Amino acid sequence: MGIAGVLLLAWLGADLPLTELRQARDAQDRATLQRAAAILGAQAAKETGNAEAQYRAAFAESTLAEVAQEMRDKAQARVAAETGMQAAERAIALQPQRAEYRRIHATLCGQAAAAVGGLGALKYGRCALNEVEQAIKLDPKASMNYLSRGVGNFYLPAALGGGVDVAIPDFEKAAALDPNSADAYLWLGVALRKANRSAEARKAFQHSVALNPARVWARQQLEKTPAQ
Repeated sequence: MGIAGVLLLAWLGADLPLTELRQARDAQDRATLQRAAAILGAQAAKETGNAEAQYRAAFAESTLAEVAQEMRDKAQARVAAETGMQAAERAIALQPQRAEYRRIHATLCGQAAAAVGGLGALKYGRCALNEVEQAIKLDPKASMNYLSRGVGNFYLPAALGGGVDVAIPDFEKAAALDPNSADAYLWLGVALRKANRSAEARKAFQHSVALNPARVWARQQLEKTPAQ
């Protein structure tokens, strides 16, 4: 049974494991992610007082936006990110002290900023940075919080306080807190390559692929990064 079949069976039960969404993301399976986002969004609409239902809907939209960005579909990335932001905001309204709810909201704001670009990204960029700082205050030892801040800083222009020189330490912190985070090494490689540190970037990509060989985007980044 493929990923889509496993997901369909999970949807018929009470919960959809978020690991299944990550597997679809790794395979760049947009069709499965679109179905997941629709179903979890419908569940969230029925359970407006359930913070976890709102979070799961937000997570699904963020995962879809992530893959859309990887595949250079900014239109889909923007729609998914903006839809997910609404669910994340509802989750935060219900449980404002949950660091992970703040983090997913920050990630969605950053994804919307990257999809919109230009001056239109400023509003979303501020949302991303404000929310991720709240997440870090609530849980300063969570690797994912620094990873999300690093991605936000990667897309934020240096003139506005972001850039690769700011993002790289966040990715390094994320990897230090969770040495098994393939995503931390993947984004570290992306930032190092943009900083013209290709040899170091390639090593980071190699480590990411070793940790998660199923991630299509990581393999693509490794293949197009020269050793020197």
